Amino acid sequence: MTPSTKLQGLVAATITPMTPDGQINLSVIRQYVDYLVSEQNVKNVFVNGTTGEGLSLNIQERKQLAEEWVCQGKDKLDHVIIHVGALSLPESQELARHAAAIGASGIAVIAPFFFKPTNKDELIAFLQKVASEAPAVPFYYYHIPPLTGVKIRVEGLLDGIKERIPTFQGVKFSDTDLLDLAQCINKNEREQFAFLYGVDEQLLSALAIGADGAVGSTYNYLGRKTNLMLQAFAKPDLALARRYQFLTGEFLNFVIKLGFGVAQTKAVMTFVSGIPMGPPRLPLVDASEEFIVKAKAKLDSIVWPDGD
Repeated sequence: MTPSTKLQGLVAATITPMTPDGQINLSVIRQYVDYLVSEQNVKNVFVNGTTGEGLSLNIQERKQLAEEWVCQGKDKLDHVIIHVGALSLPESQELARHAAAIGASGIAVIAPFFFKPTNKDELIAFLQKVASEAPAVPFYYYHIPPLTGVKIRVEGLLDGIKERIPTFQGVKFSDTDLLDLAQCINKNEREQFAFLYGVDEQLLSALAIGADGAVGSTYNYLGRKTNLMLQAFAKPDLALARRYQFLTGEFLNFVIKLGFGVAQTKAVMTFVSGIPMGPPRLPLVDASEEFIVKAKAKLDSIVWPDGD
């Protein structure tokens, strides 16, 4: 891993593989790493986040997954970012210390979402208490107001944040408020913060205003296609970039109408990669056979610009 390099490009929000009886399945992580690198050209991962059901796992499970990803990613992955957010400050701090001890390239934290911070000072105080437990590890704020209900704008949050959190490196921005994201990028260009977008179907819009890359679940199975979109955007060949974004959106629009969440993502990853991701953990329930049949048929029907 190369934590000294800026986090950019695609970051796969990793799925947590589980056995049929709902236990975490560490045995397939090595195969998972190799698949991301060789088949999807994705060399950065975000572990124990939303897609990974991090908040549904206990502390020991989260530590075991973090260790396995760091271990199996050695000399293969560029960045292994461990999400250490929790409702309990001491638990989040414990996970931060553990991530530092095992050599993670970064840690990330969501806002607490039961007892919520009501302003940026309260939120920064929480983040600072976690970040200080891993003083040599790059720190990222994971902004996802649709799930946390914490709608504190990131633009304001960033003012003076380096003084409070010296290890602060950037934001995983999982919201559709592109004005907020644009203001973050505009105001903080000199700081060299990384802004990774988290709404996969709108990535091209975020790239246009200066996002450095993206963290998302679709990069587990559409990473290669999205990398081709990034290449087209960089040329720039905007017509080709739009084509890739529209086709990704066509698939996501289709499955969202069927009901698309973590359980369904696990099913898609299983049939695309051949790696068994298993069921989700309750209260989430398995994707239906009808969903799997329809989603597979839809994905197979898409004709990508590279002819695949």
